[in-house]
This record gives sequence, C-alpha cells and structure tokens, in this order.
Amino acid sequence: MPLPSTKVTLIYNPNAGRGMGKGIILRVAEFWQEYGWEVFVRPTSRTEHAAELARHAVEQEHGLVLAAGGDGTLNEVANGLAHSQTALAPLPVGTANSFAKELRLPRPNLLDPDKLLAASRALMDGHIVQMDLGQCDSGRYWLLWGGAGADGFVVDQIEPRSKLIKRLGPAAYAVKALFFLPGFPSINAKITVDDQVATGEFLMITISNCRLFGGGELRLNAHAVLDDGVFEVWLFRGQQWPTVMRYVLEIGLDNHANDPNIEMLRGRRVSIVTNPSVPYHLDGERAGVTPFSATICQGALRLLAPNTVPPGLFNQVGERLRQASR
Repeated sequence: MPLPSTKVTLIYNPNAGRGMGKGIILRVAEFWQEYGWEVFVRPTSRTEHAAELARHAVEQEHGLVLAAGGDGTLNEVANGLAHSQTALAPLPVGTANSFAKELRLPRPNLLDPDKLLAASRALMDGHIVQMDLGQCDSGRYWLLWGGAGADGFVVDQIEPRSKLIKRLGPAAYAVKALFFLPGFPSINAKITVDDQVATGEFLMITISNCRLFGGGELRLNAHAVLDDGVFEVWLFRGQQWPTVMRYVLEIGLDNHANDPNIEMLRGRRVSIVTNPSVPYHLDGERAGVTPFSATICQGALRLLAPNTVPPGLFNQVGERLRQASR
C-alpha cells in the first residue's frame, strides 16, 4: 500500500543521549528534501511530546515520521503511529539505540555525527514492512521488550538518567546498574503465556519482541522475527542477585539455551502477577508496577526498514520506499 504522501515529520529530541546538536538534524532534513520529500522539523520539549507530534503527522497524512532520538523517543513515536498508514523511520541519537542495533543502522557519535546521514541513506534505500508491537492492557505499546525483575528494578532506580550517563552510553549505564543490583531481591511470580503457566522465584522476566537484549549489546534470541505475531518470554529463575551476572555472561557467550534455570515460552498473550508488586519497564523506560498483562499486536506498526536489516529479521520482503512513495 502506498504511503499517504511524501511529507515527512522529523521529530528530534534535543536532550537525547549523544547530544548531536541541531546542525546535523537540519542536514538530515536537507538530505531528505534533496530526494523530493517535504520535511517538517519538530523538536520535543516534554515527556510524551513525541507521541503527540506523531499523532499530528498521522492526522496531516504524512508518509513518514523520522524519529531522531533514543529508544524512549522511538517508543513514544510508535505509540503515536500504531495502526496508521504513516511509517516510522528511526534515526539513532540516543544512549543505547537498541532498535538501531537490531536493524544494524549506522550509529553516530560526537566524533562522527555524519553517520546520521549514512543512516538516512540506508533508510532511503529501505523497504516498508509491518512490524509487531506489544500492547499493555493500559493501551500503551512497545517496540522491543518489557521486563520485570532485575532489569525493571535497575531502570526504576536509575531513571531519570543524568546527562553524563546519557552521553557515555551503555557502559556507564552498566556500571550504574552494578551499583544498584546488590539491593535487588528476587521476585515471587506467576507468569501465564497463553495456556502455559510458570511459578516460583525469578530474577528476570523478559517479554521480547526482538533478538537483542541489554541495550542491544547481547543477543538473547538469534532467530527472533519482528513480524511473526508472537512474544518470546524469557524466565530466569533464581534467588541471589549474583546469578544475574552469570546469566548475562551466558547470554554474552551464547550459552544460555543450555541453562536449565532459563526457560523460554512463546505466545500471543502474557500476564505477570507478583507478590509483592514490583516495577516493570517497557523499552528500557520506567512504566509501572505489576500486575502486568500484554498482547502482541501483529503488524501494528508501519516501519521503514533500512537496507542494513539482517537476514530473517522480517518474514515480509516489503515494498521499496521509492515505490511506496510514488
């Protein structure tokens, strides 16, 4: 299906982790204009502003929303675009840029901001696909993963992140996480995935819609597909926080599938009930406390997938941007 128009809203977060500055954003806008797109640059100024701007782009029948920010900005934009004909085009300027790593997009830094233009070129030569989204019973969507346990606890302790942590990226985030982990107790939980039930003491519960994990630095599921209509729910059993570090090492060594205390369930519907309630995150952002229930929404987000996408990440071939924008 063709895009609604060749109009583009370029949403950028001036406070995103890498501090690229407005200059490179304007150069990105010029790049798209040179290819015949009409670009409207819109900075965010508050929480949920990106979602509002994305909804406005849908109302104005824009074909694309270029989202220049981190995973939090992309999460907001996805919430504004869900179930619309306007496609998300991610531009990585955040702290972790997990989604960009998932798509293998070039990622800029302070020494090489021009990689944002390289990311634009990869998108320009990309395809329009329909990506799955997770949706909580509250109505909120997410792109990559939700989680309770050690990761939800650490996110709850760290947020809001300082400008220094945002600029230094995942390494600084990991060091900060190590500071808080000793205070983490395991959680007593009942997890239901479709008709499958697991109970007991858990250190992490990760509801995944992607391949990568831990800020995009670790590969949790090498064969995950972003448009297959199911979650992969990873259950990490245990009671002592040092076991979390062992699990992270096993994932890094791609040996976690052999650990009997790690279980993966697949399904379309998931619920987590804990005693007591614990914080959970969506796409690495503080989102609430348990109980938590969610459903996979197959094909809910129209995405401009770059030409860098790894094989098998989508079942669809998709339509080339140059054809969809005619």
